[in-house]
Amino acid sequence: MSTDTVLHISSNSALQEVAAKASNKGLQDHHDAYKRKGLPLRVGTRGSPLALVQTRNFLTRLTQFCPLLRELGAFQEFQIKTSGDKIQDRRLADIGGKGLFSKEIHEQLSAGNIDFAVHSLKDLETTLPDGLVLACTLKRQDARDALIVNAKYRPVDADYPFDCLPQGAKIGTSSVRRQAQLLHVRPDLEIALLRGNVQSRLDQVAANKYDATFLAAAGLQRLGMEDRIDVLLDPSVMVPAAGQGIVGVTVREADVELREMLSAIEDKEAKAVATAERALLAELDGSCRTPIGGYAQLMPVVAGGEPELHLVGLVASEDGTFLLKKEISGLPADAELLGRELGKELRKDSPADIFNE
Repeated sequence: MSTDTVLHISSNSALQEVAAKASNKGLQDHHDAYKRKGLPLRVGTRGSPLALVQTRNFLTRLTQFCPLLRELGAFQEFQIKTSGDKIQDRRLADIGGKGLFSKEIHEQLSAGNIDFAVHSLKDLETTLPDGLVLACTLKRQDARDALIVNAKYRPVDADYPFDCLPQGAKIGTSSVRRQAQLLHVRPDLEIALLRGNVQSRLDQVAANKYDATFLAAAGLQRLGMEDRIDVLLDPSVMVPAAGQGIVGVTVREADVELREMLSAIEDKEAKAVATAERALLAELDGSCRTPIGGYAQLMPVVAGGEPELHLVGLVASEDGTFLLKKEISGLPADAELLGRELGKELRKDSPADIFNE
């Protein structure tokens, strides 16, 4: 077990308890327990390079926490092609929304063909199918959007990132959230559909098919492609998608043992911010065409003060002519309540047709 893992266990009471149980029981006891459970445990994931990196990082995290799992060969990876992967020539908003990246995976989970599934949390539907729960959220990496431009427009001024783009520049994206925020400040720009995996989108910008595109910074960082980022967009410039930069794991609600194991490696801060952001989405309940952003963060604790969670929410029209941002702060323990309250405020002050487009 690595030094980092030892330090993490020593600072986490849940991990201490599980680690103590692991050391008090012999390998045979664990083997018998997992044999009763049915080894190997089957892990569902999309087959994209980023999804596989995220899934394998998660499994590494689990086996670092409990080396016995590695010795038992406890996991088997199942790559599942989703509707979102199969249909690349239309926006997700036109074919049913972001849940298309998890539909087939969750069908396999509900049927018992896999034991848990690993997702980019921003791609996970707000309301999960009956019998399934979000059991674990891992430490958020970077919630920001990254702007990638064609080489002829570099360098990019970080303070005025969109000024490098010429009048009428063609921007490739399938995200209505990114589209709305960009058109709000640059209505002259042309928005064109661009979908596919990270590398294919970067290649199309480099090949002059598009002048620029956006990608989640965390995805580029996980793939070791940080050098392809021209500028990171501060959340005050572009509000991220709810859950962006967080990996989430879903399981069957009835699978109590697996849920307990996953809860031991959950990042508490990621859970708090994800809870607030997803509660915001749930309260807004917009159509898949509604541009919505949500970004929560735990603020540094001032001496003698209480921890504070700060949440920014955004609602806009697709063309960017309407854009509303609001903020709320409160205790991390009230994350869900804060998200719902901010969602109600945004809905109240937005045109009704924004949510019915």
